[in-house]
Amino acid sequence: MRLPLLQTPEYQAINQRHIEQTIGYLFEKNQDFAIACKTAQLTFTPELPPSISEAFEEVILFVISRYSLESAVLEEGYFSFEAGFGEENFGSVISMPLLTIKQIFLGDHPILINLSDPTPPKSVASNNSMEALLNNPENKKLLKKRPKP
Repeated sequence: MRLPLLQTPEYQAINQRHIEQTIGYLFEKNQDFAIACKTAQLTFTPELPPSISEAFEEVILFVISRYSLESAVLEEGYFSFEAGFGEENFGSVISMPLLTIKQIFLGDHPILINLSDPTPPKSVASNNSMEALLNNPENKKLLKKRPKP
């Protein structure tokens, strides 16, 4: 469900603070919890083997308990923790923008629902390099006039 009102920067900021405060509260209480999050913006360090990552659906559920809870960090709009995957318990640190988290659960009870989507990171490169170059008036004087063919 994508409601335009819930995708505004103002509402995203409210939701991000709510997620951050909820996780912070759970940390203070040393409380196990689970998160359902979109996989598209998750980062795994080291990267997971394809045999594991290809099995992920669009949304994945992580239980944050024991070592994952001990390793969990909340900072600068991101949540990260370490977890083991597959039969070999392949270890990786998972990092995600807070708005990637769609739900937080205590046991079977959803305690937070997020309908905002994270804003995609701005690309450093422009779709039109010349347009990006010419956006800075100082760059215009650096360009030589091309001779006409």
